[in-house]
Amino acid sequence: MKRSVKDSWYVKYEEAQFPSIQKGWVLPAGRWAEFDPFILMAEDWFKRGTFSDHPHRGFQTITYVIDGRLEHIDNGGRRDILEPGDLQYMNAGWGARHAEEGVDDDIAHTLQLWLNLPKHLKNSDTFYQNVYSEDAPQFKVEGGSVKVFAGEIRPAKGPLNSLVPITLSEITLEDGAEYTHHLPENHNSFIYILSGDVEIGENKLNLKKHGVATLTYHEHGSKETTSEVPIKSKHRRSKLLVYSGAPIKEEIVPYGPFVMNSMDEIREAFQDFQNGKFGPPAK
Repeated sequence: MKRSVKDSWYVKYEEAQFPSIQKGWVLPAGRWAEFDPFILMAEDWFKRGTFSDHPHRGFQTITYVIDGRLEHIDNGGRRDILEPGDLQYMNAGWGARHAEEGVDDDIAHTLQLWLNLPKHLKNSDTFYQNVYSEDAPQFKVEGGSVKVFAGEIRPAKGPLNSLVPITLSEITLEDGAEYTHHLPENHNSFIYILSGDVEIGENKLNLKKHGVATLTYHEHGSKETTSEVPIKSKHRRSKLLVYSGAPIKEEIVPYGPFVMNSMDEIREAFQDFQNGKFGPPAK
């Protein structure tokens, strides 16, 4: 099966109130049923103080650092600094409380993806995993390279340990390079263009920097069977991220910092936070 581009758009950005600087929605909120298992993805430019201590419950995040430095702080005592090309996976599970800050006077430029958890995992243990750029396996293709952060993209397997089946790859191609990316045929998938100019899919849709594409997939297909995503670069320095995941197919209620299956569960999450069940502040 060769995939085509199903839908595409360019991210629109808005200036924000300092210490936040600018924000855009790569995956806009409210379209989670279409993006399943993904809920939304934000692209942010911000300085220290924008994302100080806050809670989460019921989903996972994958944060990719495009530029600047990002400091992760949580109320379990962990503190780490991520640099461009690094990413962090967080399973909020039953209840995370953390902060994501620019370092010193840096402007942090990040992509944060919200990834759903199935109902039976929404009360799972909270944990974090950093994947530094140099620790993600990389393989060469004609005219470029593929770095694998999550899932198996032969011949590489990414180190990220998600609780649900996903893949995440960073693809770099020079002008004229053609590459066919392989994904499980039952995975919903989207692509974000970090730089350059590419043609994607069997229908050869053209996208440039800040472009987003969702792809066709075989909803009732097998996780063991792969599908093909043709990609051709039309720029000397094209870089794109490819995300894919198996749909969870459950109704959800995203509300504030929580993603649950009902409003009663959302109210319970707010009550638990107000009653101190998420623990002390992250600082």
